[in-house]
Amino acid sequence: MANLITVNSECFGSLDISGAEKVIKPWQQDAMAACSAELKFQIDYPREPTDPRELSEIPEIRMWFIRLDACYPWLPVCLDWKSGELARYTAMLVPHQFHRTEGIQYNPEALEIFLMHKIFAIAQWLKSQGLPSKSKLMSMANLLGYDLDESLFDFLETDA
Repeated sequence: MANLITVNSECFGSLDISGAEKVIKPWQQDAMAACSAELKFQIDYPREPTDPRELSEIPEIRMWFIRLDACYPWLPVCLDWKSGELARYTAMLVPHQFHRTEGIQYNPEALEIFLMHKIFAIAQWLKSQGLPSKSKLMSMANLLGYDLDESLFDFLETDA
């Protein structure tokens, strides 16, 4: 599958994002293709059976995703949101806790900062590609539990 990025413990240990770059780079100048990519991650990280941590709680994995996000801040628009990739990607970058009954609970302030950073970065990237951003970004915010005020997009259109 061309839209699958496989990452193993070697990549995490060396912060090697070259495998991801091979999949992502072609979209860097083609936002239309990126927005319909539905990218997924396959994470191969061996753990002891007694290790209770989720993947997003393992420092090496989080650091790899932080590096990837620094290089491609617009990447969330490429993810397969329906399969939960946006939630997992967000968990790699935003402090959170897991609850058995409620699922993942992001730190609210950190999530808000993350979301607004993504809104600004992605809106600018989509604008540079000549594509509208409002609908996609409002959907992304809704998936993360936020309703954006439409006036934000008026500001982004004049400022971004």
